[in-house]
Amino acid sequence: MTRKKARIAALVVIGIFALFVRFFNQAPSTALSVRRVIDGDTVELSNGETVRYIGIDTPELKQKHGDAWIYNPRPYAEEASDFNRRLVDGREVRLELDVQKRDKYGRLLAYVYNGDKMINLEMVKEGYAMIYTYPPNVKYVDEFLNAQKKAREMGKGLWRDMERNVISADDAEDNIGLIRIIEAEVLSTFLTEKVLILNCNSSFKVVIFKNNLTSFPKEATRSPDAYFKNQTIRVYGAIKSYKGSSQIVLHDPSQIELI
Repeated sequence: MTRKKARIAALVVIGIFALFVRFFNQAPSTALSVRRVIDGDTVELSNGETVRYIGIDTPELKQKHGDAWIYNPRPYAEEASDFNRRLVDGREVRLELDVQKRDKYGRLLAYVYNGDKMINLEMVKEGYAMIYTYPPNVKYVDEFLNAQKKAREMGKGLWRDMERNVISADDAEDNIGLIRIIEAEVLSTFLTEKVLILNCNSSFKVVIFKNNLTSFPKEATRSPDAYFKNQTIRVYGAIKSYKGSSQIVLHDPSQIELI
């Protein structure tokens, strides 16, 4: 084969590969129908794909006990699931992808549309979901933030009870698995290359991982002690148990307020 023919053959192969990659990335954006609504932020499509909505998080329907998942819905989990079902179950939807295509569980990550209506955003607007910022998938973070602000101000959905029942750090341990607003004083901070931890008492911590730290004020990461120590804060999120303590992981600066 001559050098010219070899070059042409190489270009043809590259062109075919490029078309394949383009098709692979865009194929999920074609219209499909929702076969099953799993919960407030997850659905199964007619092609068998499981889709996790980008940018939001809803209360859990099931809790893990050992190796099994037990149906134990958290407050507003059933309402969120029912609202999602009314919007998409059995209906044709369109998917829009962002930078990261799948999560660690293999689920497709997408903005889901029914017509011109983005379901992710509708869940936030009605107070059935809170924002869940997870870089690099942050294309519509401003829209989600504005929608959540309005939902909180109007006391919609899960915000109704949360705003009425702010708890202390001492009560966090009794609210594991629930989405709550906690008011506490930051006693100390701990910063590594991977995480910033705000210690509020011996059993409750606020955690911000590296991939989310860039969206927080620079002063908060340059000198966390100067920025947070001895400050009273309000944080919201799902309270989790980790190594004998309770914690809330922050995914966005909107989750924390200095009082």
